[in-house]
Amino acid sequence: MEKKRRDRELMKMLRGNFPRVIREASGNSQMTNIRIKRAYEEPDREDGTRILVDRLWPRGLTKEKAKVDLWLKGVAPSTELRKWFAHDPGKWAEFQSRYREELKRNEEQVSFLRREAAKGTVTLVYGAKDRQHNEAVILQRLLTTK
Repeated sequence: MEKKRRDRELMKMLRGNFPRVIREASGNSQMTNIRIKRAYEEPDREDGTRILVDRLWPRGLTKEKAKVDLWLKGVAPSTELRKWFAHDPGKWAEFQSRYREELKRNEEQVSFLRREAAKGTVTLVYGAKDRQHNEAVILQRLLTTK
């Protein structure tokens, strides 16, 4: 209960701190246009709404350079899970399972991502060096398969 209240407050705060991207309504309700991109890659107009899905801000990156529209810390893996995983590909299968369990308990922010994706292109931004073993990969699969 307390966690949900904190997440709602965080969402309100974040909405006020990051400019929203103006999008044209596409009329396409399928969520197939969900992209993932490293925070250190150059932002692109085709990224649509850029949502940072890491709990920590990427090192050495300014808000201006990142061009993030929204930072959803609450949808990121918990600190404990992130530290346990430590970007070890050998732990990837177990990390996916544990992270999906965390996401089941965080349906509010997952639903928010679904609603944003239904409006138009969304790019899930992450800071990890490994492009195949990070939370954005799992979120993209989750959002495009349900």
